Amino acid sequence: MPFSKLGLGEGVLKAVSDSGYTEPTPIQAQAIPVILMGRDILGGAQTGTGKTASFALPMIDILAAGRAKARMPRSLILEPTRELAAQVAEAFERYGKYHKLTMALLIGGVSMSEQIEAINRGPDVLIATPGRLIDLFERGQLLLNDTRILVIDEADRMLDMGFIPDVEKIASLVSRIRQTLFFSATMPPEIRRLAKKFLINPKEISVAPPASIADTVTQGMIVVSHHDGRKPGGGAKEKRAALRALINSENVKNALVFCNRKRDVAIVRKSLIRHGFSADELHGDMSQPARMESLGKFKNGDFNFMVCSDVAARGLDIANMSHVFNFDVPTHPEDYVHRIGRTGRAGKEGRALTIAVPEDGKYLEAIVRLTGKEIPKLDLENIGGAELEKGDGNHGGRARDRGRGRGHGRKKTSPDRKAGKPVDETAKQSAPRDPEPPKPHGPKPHREQRGGGGGNIDGVQGIGMGGHAPAFLLRRPKDK
Repeated sequence: MPFSKLGLGEGVLKAVSDSGYTEPTPIQAQAIPVILMGRDILGGAQTGTGKTASFALPMIDILAAGRAKARMPRSLILEPTRELAAQVAEAFERYGKYHKLTMALLIGGVSMSEQIEAINRGPDVLIATPGRLIDLFERGQLLLNDTRILVIDEADRMLDMGFIPDVEKIASLVSRIRQTLFFSATMPPEIRRLAKKFLINPKEISVAPPASIADTVTQGMIVVSHHDGRKPGGGAKEKRAALRALINSENVKNALVFCNRKRDVAIVRKSLIRHGFSADELHGDMSQPARMESLGKFKNGDFNFMVCSDVAARGLDIANMSHVFNFDVPTHPEDYVHRIGRTGRAGKEGRALTIAVPEDGKYLEAIVRLTGKEIPKLDLENIGGAELEKGDGNHGGRARDRGRGRGHGRKKTSPDRKAGKPVDETAKQSAPRDPEPPKPHGPKPHREQRGGGGGNIDGVQGIGMGGHAPAFLLRRPKDK
């Protein structure tokens, strides 16, 4: 079915054609006609399905007739993160270029005075994160009683981030005579409760099972045997070596590397740079201009690896993302789905590879229960056992040598040094250095594991998993 059969106006159709799209995605084909009818929507769609256009295109047509008043936006779109809000704003600019609609973006980390000026002009479309919106409302800079379309996007992420009380407050401020479009990638009971509260006789649309993984994404996992039970995410040195071994074994065009903790983002980024990879970082403590600058450079290909926290899990839409690496297994299974949803988008093939330690067993089991798919375990011997044995020293082993020239972004010299620009040696000196382990004499025995006894599966003892050790977390037999 072409876009022309969905009831959209000529200006929107022309903008869609200019963007290179010819046929709507399933969520667009189902949602657009219903939204144009003025009905409420309960949409269940995973990331990368074209969900933004499914509400942006009909909203542009609906808002084309009429004009906003000062400080009284005609529509409001709530997003959980700054990146997602900026992404939606870009979509409205792209698809609304043949209409004279005004738009305002309210997010933290940027000048509030400029946002107040945009509100005073009377935006047809207001895109906001909950915190900044409430802040401006309480300052008397914003009125919502003339808002006729309310979009609550990524509702399950709002729940995870603790924004639901803010969302409920905002919904109470918006006119009751409104159309509400409610989207969520997953539908846990709390989200169902909110949908029932916000929506009136909604049309429920679901284009994929909850928390499903796109068929275009190939998953894989390696388990780093060494761990330190005293530290969460122990075995960081071995995990950094495993990450490099994975990169060297893959044909990486560009990749996101996800860490659970913000402090690990900087450490992993410095480790990649120290070993010759081009990398930058993205996390919640960065200012919004710094985050947007980093994202812009990544999209332009100035560097190949973006090390990030989950703040970026749903806010990045980068064409042809070849890989996602989970340096840490996420503690919430939904985050795993959204992380790996950054690759394999729009029908393109992608690879999502995860590094686990034995303590991650319960989190991996939760992911399998949620997605209904096992994560295949990769063979360590074929992806750089030599480097994994050596750890995170400055001599990477045979695996790193094998990876050279494979187009994964490895550079012998930094771009600044090649261009004759001054190089910041301070960051280089402050980067933690991991000492090279002493070379053993004679055959190297298997490292003894800590973590206590566990179940016995096929004659092999599981580590620290009680009687429920998954088959993919197994301890090597002890040396005789």
